[in-house]
Amino acid sequence: MRKNDILTLTADALGANLEGVCRHDGMAIFVPGMLPGETAPVRIIKVEKRFAYGRLESLPLTPSSDRRTPDCPAYPRCGGCSGRHMSYDATLEAKRQQVQDCFQRIGRLKIDVPPVLGMAEPAAYRNKTALPVGGTADAPCVGFFAPRSHAIIPIDRCPNAMPPADALCNATLCWMKAHHVTPYNEETHSGAMRHIVIRVNRRQEAMVTLVVNGTAIPAARALWESLQPLGAVSLILNENSERTNVILGRKFRTLYGRDTLEDVLCGLTFDLSPAAFFQVNPQQTEVLYQTALDFASLQPTDRLCDVYCGAGTISLMMARHCREVLGIEIVPQAIENAKANAARNGITNADFRCGAAEDVLPALVDEGLRPDVIVIDPPRKGVEPAVIDAIAKAGPRRVVYVSCNVATQARDAALLCEKGYRLDRVQPVDMFCWTSGVECVASFTKE
Repeated sequence: MRKNDILTLTADALGANLEGVCRHDGMAIFVPGMLPGETAPVRIIKVEKRFAYGRLESLPLTPSSDRRTPDCPAYPRCGGCSGRHMSYDATLEAKRQQVQDCFQRIGRLKIDVPPVLGMAEPAAYRNKTALPVGGTADAPCVGFFAPRSHAIIPIDRCPNAMPPADALCNATLCWMKAHHVTPYNEETHSGAMRHIVIRVNRRQEAMVTLVVNGTAIPAARALWESLQPLGAVSLILNENSERTNVILGRKFRTLYGRDTLEDVLCGLTFDLSPAAFFQVNPQQTEVLYQTALDFASLQPTDRLCDVYCGAGTISLMMARHCREVLGIEIVPQAIENAKANAARNGITNADFRCGAAEDVLPALVDEGLRPDVIVIDPPRKGVEPAVIDAIAKAGPRRVVYVSCNVATQARDAALLCEKGYRLDRVQPVDMFCWTSGVECVASFTKE
């Protein structure tokens, strides 16, 4: 098998990115857009030692009953979604199987994974959209990077974005064109506008953050006046003049409107700064957090520790069900938000510490911290070994692990089991509809 060979292949499974998995001469071939049971001509585009990548040359000869016509003109070129060619139920089953496989293959743990909790209407669910800016000063555009590249695929609208994100993006592009604001060029490190980041709340109010290669923008008042009628309540400038793939720089400045955006989640009100972490799907976040609360089985006398607490969403929701909560988070702005959110909601039994979890939690445990329940909601890379060790030393009766990366969650689950905990149950939740991503809650009990 060589590059550019065209083979007639049949997919027998889905991979971790919802791509079809075919077999040829004992080698796995990953083909985006194919579904199990489908046969199609496939062009080989890359060959590795143990597997290869292919591309559909035409629609399958035997279409699956799960196949549907994608409802987005940019799919699949934009790379934002990987499952719009299949039914929503098929994406949910693929994600359930992904969780099952990871816990068995990576964690070596046997657990029955129930159906994924999905959305009744999986559309317009993302409350935050970060779009790179491209094109020219005369014809700027926004979009998503094509898979495995930094080529921007322009879009006019995103079916996943909550309104009024699309309208605000288009208004910003009109302002750029009118005032000759140049898009950023990654190769030459020139140009002004790098990203447009829009955060929307359930009242369809929006915070617009412009990431610029510099310290100022022209005609800011004109932009603000065009954004306000569309729902913008704040315009933030973020300075990022580094040669980096990281979207946001360190310095934020409010040009007009509010410094934070207010949103409601689980009956609590939150103030969010531009850099604060907040789950992107509010409807499913409530499902996710209720699942975590159910798994925690809190008692009124319990002490809870929420590690990687972000802006305090889980901490404050669970504070209503236990004696006291301690949250740990490395981002100073998020800790400030968490404290302000506690005060705003009249919650007095929650405290927050700023610092790396792998430093703060072991130190607190050495000082005598013994929580009854620990909740961990780490970044994609998972939990640091020092945090696992500290949890084992603290010995809570239950650990609840919320994760957006089931592979690292399964890895860490095995480590927790080695430290004397038993994996009781897991529950996947579909936070990122039409993508391969899945959020998962796991519950552990001390043996």
